[in-house]
Amino acid sequence: MLLTITTTHQPATDLGYLLHKHPERCQSFVLSFGKAHIFYSEASTHLCTAALLLDVDAVKLVRGRGTFVGQYVSDCPYVASSFLSVAIAQVFSTALAGRCKDKPELAQIPIPLVARLPVLPCWGGEEFLRQLFEPLGYSVSAQGHLLDENFPEWGQSHYYTVELQHTLPLSELLSHLYVLIPVLDDEKHYWVGDEEVEKLLRHGEGWLAGHPAREQITKRYLKRQGHLTRAALAQLMEEENLDPDGVEEQHTQEEAAVEKPLSLNQQRLNAVVAALKKHGAKRVIDLGCAQGNLLKILLKDSFFEQILGVDVSYRSLEIAKERLDRLRLPRDRWNRLQLIQGALTYQDKRLKGYDAATVIEVIEHLDLSRIQAFERVLFEVAQPKTIVLTTPNIEYNVRFENLPAGRLRHKDHRFEWTREEFQSWANTVAKRFGYKVEFQPVGIEDSEVGSPTQMGVFSRNS
Repeated sequence: MLLTITTTHQPATDLGYLLHKHPERCQSFVLSFGKAHIFYSEASTHLCTAALLLDVDAVKLVRGRGTFVGQYVSDCPYVASSFLSVAIAQVFSTALAGRCKDKPELAQIPIPLVARLPVLPCWGGEEFLRQLFEPLGYSVSAQGHLLDENFPEWGQSHYYTVELQHTLPLSELLSHLYVLIPVLDDEKHYWVGDEEVEKLLRHGEGWLAGHPAREQITKRYLKRQGHLTRAALAQLMEEENLDPDGVEEQHTQEEAAVEKPLSLNQQRLNAVVAALKKHGAKRVIDLGCAQGNLLKILLKDSFFEQILGVDVSYRSLEIAKERLDRLRLPRDRWNRLQLIQGALTYQDKRLKGYDAATVIEVIEHLDLSRIQAFERVLFEVAQPKTIVLTTPNIEYNVRFENLPAGRLRHKDHRFEWTREEFQSWANTVAKRFGYKVEFQPVGIEDSEVGSPTQMGVFSRNS
């Protein structure tokens, strides 16, 4: 049973610090079901690959349980399973916990990683494999295997060679593998009790509650034990609701109060609508539509033919609908509008087919480790012809008299970019996904610190 993890982060040998295992040594660990060996097949400043080789003693597992020969003939020693999850938790415990003694800041930095599993059982096929990992932002490569190469008429097996590629902190990769490998195998090789609920919630923190397949993940991880599954899902639903819309609304009002003297919100909306019309975008999707400020303008303007509002908050969508319902518009106008719930970091086929996407003051609410997943959802999956994206210019914050020094404009902002940082990100993303980008200031431009809002207009190359 083999797992390899490769990085091109510079220097790539930092992977040794993260895993707490020295690249120049081969280390072995005794486990209750066999041995785990850690070694590096390559370790240079440009490329580093760490391997976890798990030697499962199949005879030891069944000794004392009878003499049924089928117990001795199994795939346990060869295919990724819950045994591998246990090994990850034991031999990579420090990395899994997100700690790095020698370089503590490194543990939180997203780095390019490729995980390879030569034999991974996927009960549910490649489609289910992708349903688990693609919403988390992974590029998934899967090669299926025949049941028997000598008898191709027997068809495909449920075993795959899988590569998972993503840029994220190593601890997140290990957490995803820890939970999802036994989910794909649809089996646990040890007793599942109440403590498994705690493990699932601990290692699924921050991603499982919002995962589109969370019920399937929970059910399979807990071996379909109803009372455990119900307990875990109840807690996940509580976690999902820990982002109370009342608090979010309060923070949004605080941000609006900071920007109100400039009428900045209206200037942003006007600039976005002007950009949409300039590019002839009649079918528009507003990602992170919140309570519908832009939707209201688009719906009242007969230029726009199809409008989709998307937000992760169901309550925000309810408020948007209530506000839009108060508009006195002809019935045919309403047929142009649709509201759906969705997260901007999960791939969603419903986002395809639009002329343009707007992302107004949204990106700064995402964790930096989730930006790459957002990029793929927007630029690779949805792939509209035009993208209009606005974000605060942190340099301008010193001009807000009612904003304490050093504070971001909104308490939920994970970051705010300088003009140079935003343009560097936008240019890199545009080049990677086949777009060109133009930048436009929004609001009165200060000679020293620029405009309060910065806007990028992406156009897909023909």
